[in-house]
Amino acid sequence: MDQQTFADKIWSVADILRGDFKQSEFGRIILPFTVLRRMECVLEPTRQDVITRYETVKGIPNLDIELVLPGVAKASFYTTSTFSLATLGATSTRVNLEDYISKFSANARQVFEQFAFTNWIAKLSDNNLLYLVSKEFKDLDLHPDSVSNHEMGLIFEHLIRKFAESSNDTAGEFYTPRDVIGLATTLVFSTDHDALDGEGVVRTVYDCAAGTGGFLSAAIDLVNEWNPNARLIPYAQELNPETHAICVADKLIQGYDSKNIKLGNTLSNDLLPFERFDYCLANPPFGVDWKKVQTEVTNEHRVKAADGRFGPGLPRVNDGSMLFLMHLLSKRKPVYEGGSHRQDW
Repeated sequence: MDQQTFADKIWSVADILRGDFKQSEFGRIILPFTVLRRMECVLEPTRQDVITRYETVKGIPNLDIELVLPGVAKASFYTTSTFSLATLGATSTRVNLEDYISKFSANARQVFEQFAFTNWIAKLSDNNLLYLVSKEFKDLDLHPDSVSNHEMGLIFEHLIRKFAESSNDTAGEFYTPRDVIGLATTLVFSTDHDALDGEGVVRTVYDCAAGTGGFLSAAIDLVNEWNPNARLIPYAQELNPETHAICVADKLIQGYDSKNIKLGNTLSNDLLPFERFDYCLANPPFGVDWKKVQTEVTNEHRVKAADGRFGPGLPRVNDGSMLFLMHLLSKRKPVYEGGSHRQDW
């Protein structure tokens, strides 16, 4: 089944929701359930081992469970709940699902918090739809052996597009076509092919308008294809909570530190202020003004001047894309660290 067909199959859950929920709400239910099922499939092989180890060590004083259980799970996240989508039951579905979510590791729980998933669980329960929706997802085979990380990324992007269409939003605000991502990534990395060769190579990549993380995933895949011994560490910031949640979930499943994936407005509040990166890739919104962040940006420029992100001066207020570009230029590593930033603009 191709990614488009798979996404259509997942989105068909909307048929159950019609009448009780608005079209614009479908994605806020379907997306977190898809993420949950993906996480469930990833953890399935080690699930019982994690629960057994947890029962053994949970009473040990001063032991940080968050440091122990990921190794048992063989993933960067875990759950200690005995529930799954298949075992929630028809009578206590809400209580059991909330228990399931609450017993994920903190880095995975933040994904569901950003989806406000417990609110949607409550609304589904109030409309007697929670068990029906859960049943629709319990048999989806989203294990990485069946659906690769790349394919899962495409499925998420198809779902995001359907979400945007149902909400009358512009899909381009949330994702960039993979052909565009592939071309841009290749152009950026091809000039540095030699630097990525050899053993123990570690580089960083940054996207200041990450969406679901398509640029990050494409960069990781490309470097891995060129040199399996190289490691590319992703960093990002994203404004939209739902797409940020998907980006975090995707990187968790790939084994990366989700603390590097920030939620917030890049222009008004750079949440990676002291970080500089080997590669910067982004498709920021074009044709969008920066009036909403004008006070913060103007104040930063006034205080930091040439030492700040917007050293050369501020563009017209209707040219937000230029601000993103200036931000990206400021995030390059300096030349003396092997980067391209000469710090003279």
